[in-house]
Amino acid sequence: MDYYAHISDDGRRQMVAEHLSGTAALCRSFAGEFGAEAEGELMGLAHDIGKCTDGFQKRLLEGGPIVDHATAGAVACARLLRTCAAACVAGHHSGLPDFGNPRTDQAGDATLYGRLKKGLEERYLDRCGECGAALPQIPPETPERDLWKLSFRTRMLYSCLVDADFLDTERFMNGEPGRGGYDDLPTLLKRLEAYIALWQNPKTELNHLRCKMLNTCIEAGCKPKGIYTLTVPTGGGKTVTSLAFALHHAVTHGMKRVIYIIPYTSIIEQNAEVFRNILGSGNVLEHHSGMEFDLSDGASPEEIRRALASENWDMPVVVATAARFFDSLYANRSSKCRKLHSLANSVIIFDEAQMLPLCHLRPCVAAMASLAEYVGSTLVLCTATQPSLSDLLRTYAPGHTVMELCPQTEEIYDRFRRVTFRQAGVLEDDALTERLSDHRQVLCVVNSRRAAQQIFDRLPKEGCFHLSTLMIPTQRQAILEEIRQRLKDGEPCRVVSTSLIEAGVDVDFPTVYRELAGLDSILQAAGRCNREGKRAADESIVTVFERTELPPLLFRTAVGATRHALDGGRDPAAQETMQRYFRELRALSGETLDKYGVVKAFEMGISGCSLPFRTVAEHFHFIDENTYTVYVPVGEGAALVEQLKAGECSKELYRALGRYAVSVYDQHFKALYAVGALLTARDVPALDEDSAILADLTLYDERIGLTLEPEMGKALMI
Repeated sequence: MDYYAHISDDGRRQMVAEHLSGTAALCRSFAGEFGAEAEGELMGLAHDIGKCTDGFQKRLLEGGPIVDHATAGAVACARLLRTCAAACVAGHHSGLPDFGNPRTDQAGDATLYGRLKKGLEERYLDRCGECGAALPQIPPETPERDLWKLSFRTRMLYSCLVDADFLDTERFMNGEPGRGGYDDLPTLLKRLEAYIALWQNPKTELNHLRCKMLNTCIEAGCKPKGIYTLTVPTGGGKTVTSLAFALHHAVTHGMKRVIYIIPYTSIIEQNAEVFRNILGSGNVLEHHSGMEFDLSDGASPEEIRRALASENWDMPVVVATAARFFDSLYANRSSKCRKLHSLANSVIIFDEAQMLPLCHLRPCVAAMASLAEYVGSTLVLCTATQPSLSDLLRTYAPGHTVMELCPQTEEIYDRFRRVTFRQAGVLEDDALTERLSDHRQVLCVVNSRRAAQQIFDRLPKEGCFHLSTLMIPTQRQAILEEIRQRLKDGEPCRVVSTSLIEAGVDVDFPTVYRELAGLDSILQAAGRCNREGKRAADESIVTVFERTELPPLLFRTAVGATRHALDGGRDPAAQETMQRYFRELRALSGETLDKYGVVKAFEMGISGCSLPFRTVAEHFHFIDENTYTVYVPVGEGAALVEQLKAGECSKELYRALGRYAVSVYDQHFKALYAVGALLTARDVPALDEDSAILADLTLYDERIGLTLEPEMGKALMI
């Protein structure tokens, strides 16, 4: 009997044996990057043998009921004592399952052991016909006592299988898939070398130092694969310097790609543009929530390649957010996991490494270290304010020593200094605004949106601006452009902002005030002062102050660590001060470094359930905030909101609406709802339960954004 795996839109039929062998070849190749070729081939050959049944053929050819076609292949792998392969096959459509408990799980439970027991009881495998793709008789897997290692290996194997399955199916269904066509890494390295050739005869002292650091990193490219730090002072050119190391290192060791992980979209956009200019736009994938990928009939070949590459990150250079990276590493769904095998044997740069959220620090570092320890990747933690992570990295990568790529002396850091720090102690808001008013151009960064609104309200309105996430992105961007122009033209420009302006926003103020916060945040704010180095450091003052109100709860641990680090009048910009800060921050945080116990869940299980992939995926979110989205119908956003009201709910519409959206915390959302200011899913079915439309536009001010006072003139504490 002929067994079919797929039928294309034009009626062509793919045999199961053809699909299994094609998937197995791809899966073997992917898994070969970390020495798991045989297991990769086994999974590929086993994953769809359950399609060789009358039930599935009836489903495919006649539109019959849905049948479970994955359990048969899982049982086949389990009979070969390959439990990890069985889990991957069982979940290649439904998601990587919790393993469960082999003693207590019942047949039919959603765990792997429940699936296997049901498969054995109902003789899933025996019902399969002969598909012509015999399974390889590989030895049983070696028992692994380190369950963390086992969980990581299983997840990487799962990625190999699901991507191979997708790709082989795509190749059959679409014919020419439009993938590939990228330049190889040696070619990209030559382009980089041509780009930096003009820098090799520096004329100024600072350019000489930048060039020295760049060449040091190029020479370091021949070092062994492993875990490195790259500590480059602000203004030292770390973007191109880190790329130079990554490409030299990848070419030297025959590695697959360079991946940049960056905390904020604004920094991604800047870096990706630099990389595209150097390496060619067709070789750089920029992947974050603000990107729209076009697979329509009118899309160009390059647009199609970029859209397809976003699924599995097969481009030579990938730039993505930390949220997308870590959420994928702890996901269990095939669509999110299929890119993970692309991390193996790659150079992965973690830009602004100090921005990893403290509450998820342990699972993030464990995943990073495992990439170096188990799948041959090289990690680079790149920042001007290097966090103290060596001990955690060594815990999960005991075979590696963390090494600095570009050892710098305090003297070099001193030469890159652009500002002078001053401590102002506690300032009343009136005293603070009086100081701000005395400056023609000044930036003030505070810790809460409420504080930003209060201080802005006290300033004269001419030449004064407010920035916070309570403003829709389109207006925030327009205000930033006006701020940049005023700074350039020397016009009055006083700005009060939350920390959003510290996230790689390119502005250059002569004076900055920063409310006491984490030391890394203070130094990020200082990066907005004399950014272009056109003024003397002793004339570019960064004033650190405290408000009379307590800092928000979210900031208090970091504020305490900063006080400890600066005790005794220590220099905020000194590397030893930063190390002191991160050590104290870790000590004060204690067990909160893994908020949901992710690492413990894989090492110890949960309530007797081992390797709880599905359970962890449901709980782990890199950005862990209880927020709601409020769409504001102003400008072009008004027409977009009308489309939403009319019932449209396409991805394209929601992406466009994102430019007119504000995120608010739970208490703020409830207050707006209580005064009847919102339309929710009850009024507009296209909305989900976590979003709403602002119905009362008097509560949105173009100068300050969404009001924090929707009720009785009383500000909300958020």
